[in-house]
Amino acid sequence: MRAGCRRRRAGRRRSGWPRRSPRWGGPGGRVRWRSPQRRLAPHLHLALRGTVSRAELRQVVAATYHQVWWPPADHPVHTPDAPPHWSPEHGAFLDPTTREPLPTWDDALDRLDDEPEARPAHVLRFGPQLDAQGVLVGSPQAVRCVRYLTKYLTKSVAECHTPTTAAESDHIDRLTAELRHEPCSPTCANWLLHGIQPKNAHPALRPGACRSRAPKREHLGYGGRRVLVSRKWSGKTLTDHRTWVLDVLGDTAARTEPNRYLWEPVRPGDPDMSPLVTRLLRAVAERVRWRAALDQALERAGGEPCPTTT
Repeated sequence: MRAGCRRRRAGRRRSGWPRRSPRWGGPGGRVRWRSPQRRLAPHLHLALRGTVSRAELRQVVAATYHQVWWPPADHPVHTPDAPPHWSPEHGAFLDPTTREPLPTWDDALDRLDDEPEARPAHVLRFGPQLDAQGVLVGSPQAVRCVRYLTKYLTKSVAECHTPTTAAESDHIDRLTAELRHEPCSPTCANWLLHGIQPKNAHPALRPGACRSRAPKREHLGYGGRRVLVSRKWSGKTLTDHRTWVLDVLGDTAARTEPNRYLWEPVRPGDPDMSPLVTRLLRAVAERVRWRAALDQALERAGGEPCPTTT
């Protein structure tokens, strides 16, 4: 297999990673962390609630896969120097040679459905490595595992591994160059190079300048959310989780009545928005109050207060 094909497949594995990991959860509740290894291969940390045999976990991992049913994207039909251009009259991108509108994303998928020999653009599976550890609540091993998992919550994807040699840096550069023109989602501008209008196309799209996180060097194909929580076993929204945590901490001052306020996004320049300095000070004060409530809860439970960091 040529080096370019290998890098293309590696980029597609990273781009498809957010679509595969939410499908894997196993029995009970779970929390998922995504991060790259030293060789930049994606891997997954999971915390499961309940008792599951290692044999069953291996069967679930081996049986989990995800098919990416996208139009073929192995051979571009246009170059970044002469891409399709937007036509206000047609409200679509036009082929630079024929001056005809490009097929829409839905048209391309319909054409794929009509092809009897069609195959998925990429199939993603987990590798053979699986390290499953059973942990008892309250044991020293549980404390170590929690510390190991939560360590990744404070890091971005780019901070998980820093290249230390010229060969590693060159590998990242080559992978970034491959991802620059590789479609990362149905709305990616790079579909224009393959003669297809992206989903929800608009005039600002430029091939090779996708605004998503996946093509950026610090992400290397990792798009979407890095930390995932289960929404099936708890039945709680993020607001419900926050309220539950505040109840455990006994911090009733931070709670608000659910029907008292109407929440809506604040746009830049809104006259009701507080200055940045004021918002930062409020956020710091809120974290200080939360830390004090946590220390008090730990003292009531007979534990040790969390170390204060600056």
